[in-house]
Amino acid sequence: MKTNFIEELKWRGMLHDMIPGTEELLQKEVVKAYVGFDPTADSLGVGNLVPIMMLMHFQRAGHKPVALVGGATGMVGDPSGKSAERNLLDLETLKHNVECQKKQLMQFLDFDNKENGAELVNNLDWFKEFGFLEFIREVGKHISVNYMMAKDSVKSRLESGMSFTEFSYQLIQGYDFYHLWKEKGIKLQMGGSDQWGNITTGTELVRRLGGGEAFAVTTPLIKKADGTKFGKSEGGNIWLDPKKTSPYKFYQFWLNASDADTETYIKIFSTKSKEEIEALIAEHQEAPHMRVLQNALADEITTRVHSAEELEKAKVASSILFGKATEEALRSLDAETLFSVFEGVPQFTISKDELNEGLGIVEFLAQKTSVFQSNGEARKMVQGNGVAVNKTKVKLDKAINQDDVNAGKYILAQKGKKNYFLITVE
Repeated sequence: MKTNFIEELKWRGMLHDMIPGTEELLQKEVVKAYVGFDPTADSLGVGNLVPIMMLMHFQRAGHKPVALVGGATGMVGDPSGKSAERNLLDLETLKHNVECQKKQLMQFLDFDNKENGAELVNNLDWFKEFGFLEFIREVGKHISVNYMMAKDSVKSRLESGMSFTEFSYQLIQGYDFYHLWKEKGIKLQMGGSDQWGNITTGTELVRRLGGGEAFAVTTPLIKKADGTKFGKSEGGNIWLDPKKTSPYKFYQFWLNASDADTETYIKIFSTKSKEEIEALIAEHQEAPHMRVLQNALADEITTRVHSAEELEKAKVASSILFGKATEEALRSLDAETLFSVFEGVPQFTISKDELNEGLGIVEFLAQKTSVFQSNGEARKMVQGNGVAVNKTKVKLDKAINQDDVNAGKYILAQKGKKNYFLITVE
């Protein structure tokens, strides 16, 4: 059953601009639309989630989404939003990146639906045999330099300089739209507002080369309430790949969003209905300290990107760092999750051999590691009930041995309430 996609975008705060007639087209028929993804990394980041959610909402409205991974355009480099020329990737790297991104897109889009199943395309498939002379003859003559120079993505770079390679990007992306319109009947391209110039070059090529009509929808670029860029943290990008950003850190990214940001985010990144979201916002405003919105969003998006099991691990990990978790909870974590939680705390290393015979707690804390600077300080703190190993308070008769190692690798020491130390056993 088709629903009104444009109305959905409007209440979610996801509509920036569209070509007149787009809404009427979508109400009239099942439409194919595509969004392009740039394969410069082997993982998508949370910054890519806005166009991904756009495709997801599009499919849920009864239309057919197409994700284009730019194997060809990735070799050229999109100047939109960039202040400098970027490094070009070789074919093998691009191929690997495209494969990795495909797998991630499958977590959001339904590729098996017989009615409106999602599809993946790679523009290298139609560009690899397209010669340069043929391209400038067949495509280049239809778009004037004046038209290309008027685009914001070009204007903003004229002062600092721009290579012909990047200047030609909008022609190549424009040809993608023409090719997909001609070969697959795709009438709509969607993307971020910084892509408007490139997208409308495509609609122009459809008109001039094919005598047809094509449409465009863009979504606003998300900024955080404090004006900084969405999708970054102190440690850099937040990736969808668990090897690049652990599920725990991914979960924490959403959980730590400000109240103002979360009201924006939940409309964009949740598939909950308008009524459900409005009820959550109202509940949150009544008791902001409960962080209802942050919890709802972090739960939903971590489950979608990683799994319900990884969400549970992330919650256990959070309770260890911020709550009153037990030793049992700590021992339930795998080595990767445990390390991602305590990555930023002071770390020490001891050998397995030293643990075989057992180490006295004072020796362990003050000599084999530097949790304390002296035996006396360690002894005094243990006697005062101020030291825990693996979340359990210890006494002076405690011996540290192999039984204290978690996930085959780590021992967690705690001095007072907030000072953690991670000891790696090698």
